[in-house]
Amino acid sequence: MTSPTYETLLVEETEEQIALVTLNRPAAANALNTQMGRDLLAVFSELLLDPRGLRCIVLTGAGDRAFCAGGDLRERNGMSDTDWMRQHAIFEQAFYAIMDCPVPIIAAVNGAAYGGGTEMALACDFIHASETARFALTEPRLGIIPGGGGTQNLPRAVGLRRAKELIFSTTPFTAQEAEGWGMVNKVWPAAALMPGVLELARTIAANGPIAVRQAKRAMSLGIETDLKTGLAIEIEAYNRTVPTADRREGVLAFNEKRSPRFTGQ
Repeated sequence: MTSPTYETLLVEETEEQIALVTLNRPAAANALNTQMGRDLLAVFSELLLDPRGLRCIVLTGAGDRAFCAGGDLRERNGMSDTDWMRQHAIFEQAFYAIMDCPVPIIAAVNGAAYGGGTEMALACDFIHASETARFALTEPRLGIIPGGGGTQNLPRAVGLRRAKELIFSTTPFTAQEAEGWGMVNKVWPAAALMPGVLELARTIAANGPIAVRQAKRAMSLGIETDLKTGLAIEIEAYNRTVPTADRREGVLAFNEKRSPRFTGQ
């Protein structure tokens, strides 16, 4: 994949079929400004239309201090109501594009993730975090509420009552606490985070890409419905994997006692 250049992001294919997207404003704790919103929207909207052979994406922050400190309040200082709403519409669409991306996305939270930073991590398929990472949904301190999916994704991750406490109080919480509540899948020593996440990305990328994307679709849609409807979504997704070259290759490779060579077809 040949990636365009972005002002606030580094986008690189670290190895075949795995992309690393890095929030790249380390001097500002990778805070989310208007340009970063536009850059995220451009990257993930394009992937929604054309995944370009990617099989896994890792989203992280530059440096070792912060994943993303949330909205850039220096940029927002003095904004009119109209300009604030226009900016937030960009953020909304960027986060929705992350959630709608057909390619699995792992959030590798390498430091502080406050406000929109926590929401961005929650928009990914799952989260691995450094032992130094801290989270908080701090928006009520500013007289607003989480508007990047936080009021919806956090309760789905930690339960409604705990999410209410965290959002009402704006209390920060550690990676270890988030792991215990089910929001973070794994906590790593800081130096081991990226090697560990990239190894997991390689494991995901080695599986049938059509199957992984259909599994993601079935889970993401099915969890929002009743069981019977969810099962119908699952079998629809299953049936899309049957008439594929990847399905035939997987069975052939098993019988030939070799690793499959999936092509995404």
